[in-house]
Amino acid sequence: MRLSTRLLSRWSLASAASFALLGSSATWADSVDGGQSAVWTHKEFSFVYQGFTTKYSCDGLQDKMRTILLQFGARKQDLKVYGRGCVGRSGAPDPFPGVSVKMSVLVPADSSAAADGEPAVPSHWKAVELKLDRSSLSEAGECELVEQVKQKVLPLFTSRNVDLRNNCVPHQLTPGGTRLTAEVLAADQMQLGNAPTK
Repeated sequence: MRLSTRLLSRWSLASAASFALLGSSATWADSVDGGQSAVWTHKEFSFVYQGFTTKYSCDGLQDKMRTILLQFGARKQDLKVYGRGCVGRSGAPDPFPGVSVKMSVLVPADSSAAADGEPAVPSHWKAVELKLDRSSLSEAGECELVEQVKQKVLPLFTSRNVDLRNNCVPHQLTPGGTRLTAEVLAADQMQLGNAPTK
């Protein structure tokens, strides 16, 4: 009787330890995966570019900003980017081109920034390296824009592990001198509005 009781106790302890280990493994996996519930929240902002190395037309800055916002996870279906404060001719470089933006971004469902009444959607952390041009030489000219985006635009998104490596020298092109990476909260692949278009 004593032997069977000891065996039963040992089995119970081993089972309890196994369940505890499985439970901790599941928690660890969830935290690494980063999946969580989020809601779309409306944001509006204005941005004026000021740079010495590269000049943009208002249309050019609008296109660049749209590309940037989509890479960071703005919802495509309701993203609006308008020219603002432009004085140059259409297509010509403007001294201080600007944009006004209306967009929706994801925030954690339990955060104070979450919009009331919005449905929760599944999301995950997505690694992003900001790419504005395929040519390394052309991309070198974007260093001032990337630096300003990191300071003024990226904080509007839910992000973490932001890393800006910048060797930006005014009036000079330094290939490979600027690199902005971050993890941003992104909707799971098949969410309405961010599903791939055919």
